[in-house]
Amino acid sequence: MENKFDMKQGLTQIEVEERKKQGLQNDYEENVAKSTKDIIYDNVMTLFNFLNFAIAICLFFVGAYSNLAFLAIILVNMGMGIYQEIHARNLVQKLSIVAKESVHVIREGKEVEIDTKELVVDDIVLISAGEQVPSDMEVIEGKSEANEALLTGESDLIEKTEGDVLLSGSFLASGQVYARVIHVGADNYAVKITAEAKVHKPIQSELVNSIRKVSKFTSLVIIPIGIILFLEGFMIRDSGMKASVVASAAALLGMLPKGLVLLISIALTTGVVKLAKKRILVQDMYSIETLAHVDTLCLDKTGTITEGKMKVQKVKVMHANYHENFPQIIGSYLAESTDNNITMQAIRDHFDLSNRYGAIKTLPFSSERKWGAVEFKELGTVYLGAPEKLVTADQLPNEVVEAQENGYRVLMLAIAENTPLDEKSMPHLEPLAVLEIDDPIRQNANETLAYLREEGIDLKVISGDNPVTVSNIARRAGLFGYESYIDLSTMETEEEVRQAVHEYTVFGRVTPQQKRTIVRELKDNDHVVAMTGDGVNDVLALREADCSIAMAEGDGATRQISNLVLLDSDFTTLPDVLFEGRRVVNNVTKVASIFFIKTIYSFILSMICVFTTVAFPFIPIQITLIDLAIEGYPAFFLSFEGDKRRVNGKFLPTALKNASVNAVLVVANVVAVYLIGANQAFTQIETTTLMYYLLIGISCMAVIRACLPFNPLRIFLAITTVGGIYVAAMLFHSILEVGFLNGQTLPIFAVMMLINIIVRIIIGLFQMKRAGKTIKDL
Repeated sequence: MENKFDMKQGLTQIEVEERKKQGLQNDYEENVAKSTKDIIYDNVMTLFNFLNFAIAICLFFVGAYSNLAFLAIILVNMGMGIYQEIHARNLVQKLSIVAKESVHVIREGKEVEIDTKELVVDDIVLISAGEQVPSDMEVIEGKSEANEALLTGESDLIEKTEGDVLLSGSFLASGQVYARVIHVGADNYAVKITAEAKVHKPIQSELVNSIRKVSKFTSLVIIPIGIILFLEGFMIRDSGMKASVVASAAALLGMLPKGLVLLISIALTTGVVKLAKKRILVQDMYSIETLAHVDTLCLDKTGTITEGKMKVQKVKVMHANYHENFPQIIGSYLAESTDNNITMQAIRDHFDLSNRYGAIKTLPFSSERKWGAVEFKELGTVYLGAPEKLVTADQLPNEVVEAQENGYRVLMLAIAENTPLDEKSMPHLEPLAVLEIDDPIRQNANETLAYLREEGIDLKVISGDNPVTVSNIARRAGLFGYESYIDLSTMETEEEVRQAVHEYTVFGRVTPQQKRTIVRELKDNDHVVAMTGDGVNDVLALREADCSIAMAEGDGATRQISNLVLLDSDFTTLPDVLFEGRRVVNNVTKVASIFFIKTIYSFILSMICVFTTVAFPFIPIQITLIDLAIEGYPAFFLSFEGDKRRVNGKFLPTALKNASVNAVLVVANVVAVYLIGANQAFTQIETTTLMYYLLIGISCMAVIRACLPFNPLRIFLAITTVGGIYVAAMLFHSILEVGFLNGQTLPIFAVMMLINIIVRIIIGLFQMKRAGKTIKDL
């Protein structure tokens, strides 16, 4: 084949340029990354922004200019959201260059490497095992097995020979072919499907879904409540246009947790940036959140626990008749074989190529069969593959068993003398030689596996290798439960595989379909599963996992479909990945209760005002100060703290439950002050001032609770938040339309705050006791 293709010219440079001018170039790109225009549009044109700007317009037309200060928060939210998203996009694009794909083509009689975008119609392309097909092609010579699961959903490998079509988006699982490009760009059969497969599968975000639920609820109630409150003020209380709009606007603004969406985005983007600094490419921002809930991690052996840098350690020739000419036999096999996985690379590095024996027919190695073969004129057929797949158990040499027990990867060379190659049936084989291949355990693998287990992550090792070998490698890596292993090649049904998932830790001789079944069974039993992989045979399982993690040194297929890529191919960074997810979710959950306090009490007070026709007690500028000083300032800094604790409970119920106590206290205090003020004949400014100062105090209690247990940063945040907002309220009292606490209102404030603190502490202690927590668990 080599000689034949030396004579092939492929396209000339002139022909290439002509096709490019005709638009027959594979430069079509469905850019999955947002454009700057789309990012700006998505951050501006939201339901939250629409409602806030609608309220702002109403305030502007009635001349309530001071109450438009909340627009600053909206604009900052939009600006930061746009900046963070553009920054994250640019970072991902920059790092993605590491995984950029190229392809080998024949042009003007030479094999050259070009970017896949440079392909044109009629280009002759050389594609090998492990590579993704970049464009629709017709095989013109060679033989391979293609995995089209990402296109058709069918997981069986499909044999491709001369005249067959290779679809863009499929992957070669074995073999090597020369193929002619027949479609490019948008004309490719699977442009849309491959775009999805190359980047990531959609991930459901609990945080985003929770915000959508709140948005949907507020959008349903905010408009009718706003209209009712305005009509009551304007027509029943005769408050005038301006006062009616200001009062109803304050009620509506309070129900919108303006900063929470931004906080989630910042927390996730911070995670992307942190992981990028540790050489971890995040291709889906929300996969960081998914990682927080992972309780089961499926590890591939080769390239994950081990370094993936295989080396032939020992060769034992078993057949006396071929002892002298063994180097020529293995050299001829390597010269004729198109296999080029990491195991074959190690063998090629160890032996010299030879042209001593001419090949009649070749069969590439397949991860399904676990062997490949070459038929030679003078010898018969030589097979290379897993020993137990080539000979019966009683024929296995002792050297094979010993090597496997020591954790080495073992391949056998076997021969069927004077026997033609038959793909459908295997003749009786005589062991020719045993190859011991070592793949060193990654540095710090023991500590990493032990640490993950201590943190509640259940570990399972899945490999296509012999289970004894895999088990002993797991033992050397310090995996708990390494002795619990099984050979899945003995399993005939999916039900058997699913049952084995619950009984074993190490799985050997696993097919790509069985890997996917293992992940599915774990997910069906309510586990959140992350999977690492580096080969084409991991693609199906990686797609199935809740979070897929690929090694950059692995096949392009795994990199392109994974949520995260370890750019240094070092699985010992996995704790950083898993715990970054926990940090994001735990911190957002903790501070979200501060944001939801205002949403809850604004809704309750609005309903009370609707039924009593009393004006809403606060105005927009007062709510804005709460947004800035109590919600934005401490929550922003708290969201950056490290938090490796396991995630417990659901985000929205937890956040609403934590916020509800303080929200109810606010409502109770407002009602109490209203009644006291009416009884004591307080002026309007005295009543409003007392209500607002109590609102600040109760909101600060939520900040202090979020800061528990204290550390220097949290003490600083608590003190500056409490002191800062009261100082701001006094400095800007005229703008806020409040006064100062006087001899009448100060004692009432002190007593009511003391009662609030005692009630909150009692309820908090009761909640902790009921949940079995201590203050350290906050």
